Amino acid sequence: MPSRNNPLIIGICGGSGSGKTYLLELLTTQLEQEVCLLSQDHYYFPLELQQKDERNQVNFDLPSAIDQQRFIRDLDAISLGKEIQLTEYTFNNPARAPRKLRLKPASIIIAEGLFIFHSAAVRKRLDIKVFVEVDEATALERRIKRDLVERAYTEEMIRYQWKHHVKPAYEQYLLPYRDSADLIIQNPPNRAPDLTKLMETVILIQSK
Repeated sequence: MPSRNNPLIIGICGGSGSGKTYLLELLTTQLEQEVCLLSQDHYYFPLELQQKDERNQVNFDLPSAIDQQRFIRDLDAISLGKEIQLTEYTFNNPARAPRKLRLKPASIIIAEGLFIFHSAAVRKRLDIKVFVEVDEATALERRIKRDLVERAYTEEMIRYQWKHHVKPAYEQYLLPYRDSADLIIQNPPNRAPDLTKLMETVILIQSK
């Protein structure tokens, strides 16, 4: 439980295509305080250190793909009021030059990523745990649209990753933590997710 002098840390976990990015954008517009977003997407190990499957394809959908120690170190630093700097991770997309990111401390920190709940060390630092979900067909459709543009993958590659990497990882490393989340938010297509309970929880914790 955060004190009045410590930031509130919200952990947001959800499978690929669940709509975490949209939820985060919506949430930050509704919160009245300044928000710092710390995403595990920028903590992937370099490509040459990533594990490959039997077809020699890099599998980013494993907890071991993430530098958890560095993520925790930065989460602790920004929780103590220190500014941190990151380099954007572009998943080896040659069309995107990595940006330098500067994250400043804020009264609310949102830590998000696929494996936020899988790490016990991260879980114990979270004041609120939020699990985001959507039906599989919608998640796959969102994944295809994103990866065709942002990661320069072919649709064949995206569907291969979904079947052999994404779906098995979701079932093994994300789904087991669903029911231990403080809140479960549905993020269906063509309708904004209901953030009422989350906002009420934030207000309740901060009032103590």
